[in-house]
Amino acid sequence: MSRPILFRTPARTLARPASSRVQQGFSLIEVMVVVVIMGIMAALVVPSLMDRPDQARAVAARQDIAALTQALKLYRLDNGRYPSTAQGLAALHQRPSQPPEPRNWRSYMDRLPNDPWGNPYQYLQPGVNGEIDVFSLGADGQAGGSGSDADIGNWD
Repeated sequence: MSRPILFRTPARTLARPASSRVQQGFSLIEVMVVVVIMGIMAALVVPSLMDRPDQARAVAARQDIAALTQALKLYRLDNGRYPSTAQGLAALHQRPSQPPEPRNWRSYMDRLPNDPWGNPYQYLQPGVNGEIDVFSLGADGQAGGSGSDADIGNWD
């Protein structure tokens, strides 16, 4: 059996000259500059992201109101009139027992949605702003308001 040949590197070739040494790590100044830049970027970006949840809720409310309005229009086509204010939006989900009783009622929605703030949608017939009004009272659950507390309806 033959013995393997071992190669040895002379010790002087392993040592690097002082001029070619690579810097390892970052200085405190470099780290501080990066932290300051990140802080400036966060100060610019975070305020615009803070309004996103409120904007998303308003968009979801508008979509729900559009769906409810379309279901009410189908109800009117089938029954010749919109449900009364007393019958409310529940007439889209359950056959109304209050007069005027619908002639050709069917279920127009599987369930009635709540607005994105957890409150039921409001319904008026005749509406203040037209034939019917479907609206959410906003984040505060009270009429009026501004910003996220503003009412959102089919008049928007």
